[in-house]
Amino acid sequence: MELSAANVNDHLMLAPVPDRVHPLRGRPGPPRRRIENPITDKGYDCPRVYTELRQRGITGYIPRRGTRDKVTADRWIVEQTIALIHQHWRLTVRWEYRTDIHYGFLNHVASLICWRRLSNRTR
Repeated sequence: MELSAANVNDHLMLAPVPDRVHPLRGRPGPPRRRIENPITDKGYDCPRVYTELRQRGITGYIPRRGTRDKVTADRWIVEQTIALIHQHWRLTVRWEYRTDIHYGFLNHVASLICWRRLSNRTR
C-alpha cells in the first residue's frame, strides 16, 4: 500500500507497488513472490504503465480508454472494498498529518470489514 497526495494520477503510483509485495500464501506450493496478473481500471492505460509492467515480466488486464470494456468480477471486488472503506468518514478525507495514524485507522477499518464479513458467514 502506498500513500500519496490527493491529486496524483493512479498510473504514477504503480511503480512502487509491485516492488513492495510480500509473499502471498493461500495456494498449495511455495508462496508467490510477485504480482502476475493485475486487474486495473482505465486510469492505468498509458504507455509508461505498459513498459513498467513489461520490464517486470507482468501481464495484466488494462481496459482501453474510450472503449466500453466491462468491469470484471475481480475488479468489482476491489471497487466494493474501496466503497466499504469510504463508509468510514475519517478515511474518506485524510485529516491526519502523520501517516502512521492514517495507516492505523486504515488497518482498523480493514479488520472491521473482515470481522463483519466473517461473522455473517458463521451465522
